[in-house]
Amino acid sequence: MSFEGSYGGDASRLNPEDLLECGICWWVYDPAVGDALADIPVGTPFASLPEHWTCPECGAPRQKFMVIQA
Repeated sequence: MSFEGSYGGDASRLNPEDLLECGICWWVYDPAVGDALADIPVGTPFASLPEHWTCPECGAPRQKFMVIQA
């Protein structure tokens, strides 16, 4: 099941500057900020995150994220 804003695991549909929000806890991944807890540097697009990366707040997989800003 998919919903509007969901990228469905297809990173080719994402722009490098897209903000994505966790559909479980609403934490936002912002490429301009990165993810210091996971040693993800500033400027890293969501599509370039490692496959093992999960939401730092709730552990949700990448597929649970949805685009909130392009």
